[in-house]
Amino acid sequence: MKINDRLKKIGDLVEANSFCLDIGCDHAFLDIYLVQKNKNIRTIASDVAEGPLNHAKENIKRYHLEDKIECRLGNGLDTYSEDVNTIIISGMGGRSMIGIFKNHMEVLKKVDTIILSPNNYQVDVKKFLCRHKFYLQNEELVKDGKYIYQILVFKKGKKRYTKKQYFFGPVLLEKKGKLFEEYYKRELKSREILIKVLPKNYRFKKFITKKEIKMIKEEVS
Repeated sequence: MKINDRLKKIGDLVEANSFCLDIGCDHAFLDIYLVQKNKNIRTIASDVAEGPLNHAKENIKRYHLEDKIECRLGNGLDTYSEDVNTIIISGMGGRSMIGIFKNHMEVLKKVDTIILSPNNYQVDVKKFLCRHKFYLQNEELVKDGKYIYQILVFKKGKKRYTKKQYFFGPVLLEKKGKLFEEYYKRELKSREILIKVLPKNYRFKKFITKKEIKMIKEEVS
C-alpha cells in the first residue's frame, strides 16, 4: 500500500501491539499501512460519511484485512471501543479535534496514546490535551508536496511547558533541523503579512502577532 508522506510518518509513530481508532479514516489507507507493517496492530477505521467508509471497506477487502480492520460509521469518538488504546486524527482543523474530545471527555481517561496532525491551531490542541493529563512524547514535521505538517504524539502523564515550548513544540525545539527552519520561516512570513493588513482596532491580535514574530526570529536564523 503506497500512502502519502504525512500518513506514512503517522503510521511509523504507532507502537507495536496498538489497537487504534482512526477517526476520519477516509479510504483507510493509513489503517491498511499500519496492519501490513505490523501484524500485531489492529484498527477501527471510522468516518462520519458513508461514501468514504464504503471506499474504505472496498480497500480493506481488496487486501484481505477484514480480520484486522473494523469499519464503523459515526461522528468522532462515538465509534470508540473499550479496548482502544491509541487515537489517531489527521487532516482536520485543530479546534474540530478539540471539539471531538470535548464531546467524550471520559475517553481521555481510558487511552494512553493520542496521535494528531492538525491543519491549524496546533498550540490550542497542545494546551488542551496537556491540561487533561497528557504530555508531548514526540513531535515531527513532515513535508508532503508543498505543505509541511506537524505530527503530535501525546502520552498519558503530566509535564509543564513554557509559552515558547507550546508555540514551537518542546520536542521540535530540541530537534530543530532544516524542516524546522523552513516551516517557521513560512510562519514568520505569514505573520509579517498579517500584521500589515490587520485593522487598527485589532490591538490584542497585533500584540500577540508581534510577540510571535519576535519568538520566531530568535529561533530561526
